[in-house]
Amino acid sequence: MTQLQEPALATARAPRQLSLWQLNVLRVGYLVMGVGLAVIKWPLLLHHETWGLAEGTKDCLLIAMSGLALLGLRYPARMLPVLLFEVAWKLLWLSVVALPLWSDHRLEGATRTQAGTILWVVVIIAVIPWRHVFTQYVTTPGDPWR
Repeated sequence: MTQLQEPALATARAPRQLSLWQLNVLRVGYLVMGVGLAVIKWPLLLHHETWGLAEGTKDCLLIAMSGLALLGLRYPARMLPVLLFEVAWKLLWLSVVALPLWSDHRLEGATRTQAGTILWVVVIIAVIPWRHVFTQYVTTPGDPWR
């Protein structure tokens, strides 16, 4: 790569800065996610019976996600993939699990309760700066492979 190409490449990858208000709105999302999960899931680390495979995996994943979300309070732009993961898995669950049951009028019991909990994802969707996400993860050239 020539020296003439390097500045253009560096400029193309320079992240667009988020404004202070956007960073603070992101912090609200991290706070809701991190504290919400911490209050519900962290006590399970100390007071739980033997977990089965699915329950243990899910709870450990959510506990780790809460820690990463709390780290997002300090680094809101850098931790944005955590919020994107949260939105992705919840929208996937709602569309693959809850929506078919709801459309068949069979959304009830624990699944209905879970759907109500997962619908809190609208808070996270609302705080994500989607134009920034599109610019950073879709239109910006990726990192070199070699």
